[in-house]
Amino acid sequence: MSRVPGWLGRLGAGLTEMSERLNERRAEVEKEHADSADRVDSAGPGAPAPAGGPAADASAAESPVLPAPRPAPPSGPRPDPAQAVPWGVRVAAEAGWRLLVLAGTVWVLMRVISAVQLVVFAFVIALLVTALLQPTVARLTRRGVPRGPATALTAISGFVVIGLMGWFVTWQVMENIDTLSNQIQSGIDDLRNWLLKSPFHVTDKQINQIAKNLREAIGANADQITSAGLEGVQVIVEALAGILLVFFSTLFLLYDGKRIWEWFLKLVPAAARPGVAGAGPRAWRTLTAYVRGTVLVALIDAIFIGIGIYFLDVPMAVPLAVFIFLFSFIPLVGAVASGALAVIVALVTQGVFTALMTLVVVLAVQQIEGHVLQPFILGRAVRVHPLAVVLTVAAGGMVAGIGGAVVAVPLVAVTNTVVGYLRQYSEEIQRQKAAAPPAGEPAAENAEAPAHQG
Repeated sequence: MSRVPGWLGRLGAGLTEMSERLNERRAEVEKEHADSADRVDSAGPGAPAPAGGPAADASAAESPVLPAPRPAPPSGPRPDPAQAVPWGVRVAAEAGWRLLVLAGTVWVLMRVISAVQLVVFAFVIALLVTALLQPTVARLTRRGVPRGPATALTAISGFVVIGLMGWFVTWQVMENIDTLSNQIQSGIDDLRNWLLKSPFHVTDKQINQIAKNLREAIGANADQITSAGLEGVQVIVEALAGILLVFFSTLFLLYDGKRIWEWFLKLVPAAARPGVAGAGPRAWRTLTAYVRGTVLVALIDAIFIGIGIYFLDVPMAVPLAVFIFLFSFIPLVGAVASGALAVIVALVTQGVFTALMTLVVVLAVQQIEGHVLQPFILGRAVRVHPLAVVLTVAAGGMVAGIGGAVVAVPLVAVTNTVVGYLRQYSEEIQRQKAAAPPAGEPAAENAEAPAHQG
């Protein structure tokens, strides 16, 4: 037991000596590190680092690694957030909200037009009729007839002719309705016999089932047919009101069209007034050329197709020709619908061969119209691509029915003319501004005038 305290004493003395040595070694390392830092500071920031040895490596190994300080935030104002958005995104956003505003404006305009649809259609039809009759008024005025009587005579004559056409079609249909019904019944029987003997393997049971389905459909929709008949009275009243609006609008447009146009120009802002004043007459010439050309083409179609179906002994050839004339005012679609009507009447009254011959006549006349009459008569006055015509007629029919299909193409033709003229007008204005001398400098002829006088 006497040896234990001595052993502990020696162990304590050894630990104390080791601790003193470590403290001395730490003090030396810290001193060497401080000396190297002083030398670096005295040598400047561009001086090379001192060559290290074992002691330097040891001091570097034992020196603590401090984290790099964070950069201080900028003291100036932050940049504009719009500058941080890419340029393409900003352009898309600018175009997007403008398109939204434009779409909203068009939607509101369409709602307003749909609310007063009768008035809008009456005025547009009056414009078309005025474009057709205005040359006659101008011709009578040049021959010495006062403008008032010339306007009244032309308008009344035009509407009398249109009314006589409608009366003639109605009279022909009512006169031939009984004969036509018998011919249709006989044609249906012939068509049924032809189907039974045809290679399509149609049986009598299938034909009877189709007839039964048609009768059931008519009986199930009897209420809707009755309500449609009652709504027809309202349609007739609206049609009469529209005819009166068209008549009076046409009278005023024929008599006072120039003053109405001048009053409209006063509503246009002064900066845009010269361009609109130049676009108006060009738009009117385009509309006049379209209406007169369409009437002439429709008249030629009606005459030649009517002559063809007359010689083929198709019933009511003259009323069908009038229908073809009226339907021709709907581009592309009207010609197809009127031709299909003539073929169907020929099929149910005269048989398959006569229907095929009627189809040949209709297609031949329409081909002549599309490749000869339209380019020759309309020429370059109405430059609308056929695809644009098809899409325009479809859109007009979806928005406003038959009336929309009728006015869609002349509206697009006039818009095309106006936009083309305004583009040329804007380019001419820019060219004149570029050619004009800067502000404060005299013009070329004014600058050369004193030299010429001297």
